Amino acid sequence: MTSWIDQFVLYLATEKGLSSAYQLSVRQSLDALAKWAEARPGLTRWNDMGTQELASFLAAQKDGGMSAASLRITMVHMKIFFRFLVARKVIVADPAEPLQPPRGEMHLPETLNEQHVANLLASVDINKRLGKRDLAILELFYASGLRLSELCQARLENLDLDEHFIRVTGKGNKTRLVPVGGKACQAVANYLKHERPELVSPKTSSWVFLSVRGGALSPERVREIVKQRAKAAGIEQTMYPHLLRHSFATHLLQNGADLRVIQDMLGHADIATTQIYTHVDQKSLKSTHRKFHPRG
Repeated sequence: MTSWIDQFVLYLATEKGLSSAYQLSVRQSLDALAKWAEARPGLTRWNDMGTQELASFLAAQKDGGMSAASLRITMVHMKIFFRFLVARKVIVADPAEPLQPPRGEMHLPETLNEQHVANLLASVDINKRLGKRDLAILELFYASGLRLSELCQARLENLDLDEHFIRVTGKGNKTRLVPVGGKACQAVANYLKHERPELVSPKTSSWVFLSVRGGALSPERVREIVKQRAKAAGIEQTMYPHLLRHSFATHLLQNGADLRVIQDMLGHADIATTQIYTHVDQKSLKSTHRKFHPRG
């Protein structure tokens, strides 16, 4: 069973060009399935696996504490794996095809209010070392709603400050143009002119944001920067880059932006993913009504 998992992961890497992180996630799901099967008599080949067995595996994962979101991801991995096995004629029928995904749990994303964001951005001293870089990072996160990976991989040739756009490659290697606000453009331009040249080394590529050694900033380092800057600004809420992405989307919606436009800017393939922010906004509306209405 393991050999076919190896071949499938290799297929995802070489023919589909999917990321190493996605490959690892798929392998973890399928390794768990194979280990579960090994402990049960009669399940020694993928051909022995039927829909009932797959449903029993998912039920065991749920009983073990796996969330509905993780179960859906595991099911997706199983479905594409068994389609692969059918295509390779390893099995005759696809046992995963009838499986239905579990109902999702509603988790509203955390956000910062507009004043907290303003305090965070105003707290960065651009006259101190790396202040221009760090302010540009925070401004771009909030102005454009970029994912952490998209910001780390941003390149100079994809940045057009005159037209206020940045081209990024998101999930599924999908490229999109994202607007960059005026203040963010100013912060990035200031960093590019006055601080980035000092960070350049002989081996520097065209990454927008550089480390002190002249290389691209790692996601781990950007997380640290965001956390440190939030702490310095006196923000007690746990801070991470995606919180600025959530805040970006929520504040756009609260100020009247169309949900489809927000979907395009965030790079969501499905509008249902973006609709989570409508629940955040409704929560805000209810809170405001209770606070200010005489009979709230």
